Amino acid sequence: MSNTKQNTFMKLFKTDVSEYVKKKGNFNYLSWAYAVQELKRACPTARWGVTKAEDGSPFFKTTCGYFVDVWVEVDGVSLSQIHPVLDNRNQAIESPNAFQINTSLQRALAKCIALHGLGLYIFAGEDLPEPDALTPAEEDNLYDFAKPLGKKFVDDLKVKVSNVEINTNNYENCMNKIEEMLHEKQAVKGE
Repeated sequence: MSNTKQNTFMKLFKTDVSEYVKKKGNFNYLSWAYAVQELKRACPTARWGVTKAEDGSPFFKTTCGYFVDVWVEVDGVSLSQIHPVLDNRNQAIESPNAFQINTSLQRALAKCIALHGLGLYIFAGEDLPEPDALTPAEEDNLYDFAKPLGKKFVDDLKVKVSNVEINTNNYENCMNKIEEMLHEKQAVKGE
């Protein structure tokens, strides 16, 4: 990679777009409009487009579902992003309408711009599997175990369980932390 291309990546990578980051559900995202705005500020000659299917449509239908393909060129480097047509919960849509396809094109554009560095940190970790929610038995066990720490504490736990912040991946650590807190509380009381 030439120094110019590497410098462009680093310049885009170091661009702080945190003021434009929004959250939907469990996902952070950078609106395509802000991604384009900041890309054009930094690289006015950048360009992008949509790869079209043989019939001219801006999407591809496969046995796996519908996909869109967007490319972005910055300083002579062209990168593409193939993106499934998803709903707002990131689930594949079986029969998407024009709005849903357009939304996926814009998502793909923002991600493709990120491949050039701009806002790449936002997508870090999104390819990790979602943790499993606690079972009802685990939830009950957690809440019962935490009761001595007070109603507010248990209510806070319920919110974290509901948002899957407490999940099967960190359940044991959470229980251990509660046990430590209970021991500290007993030590303060002199029990």
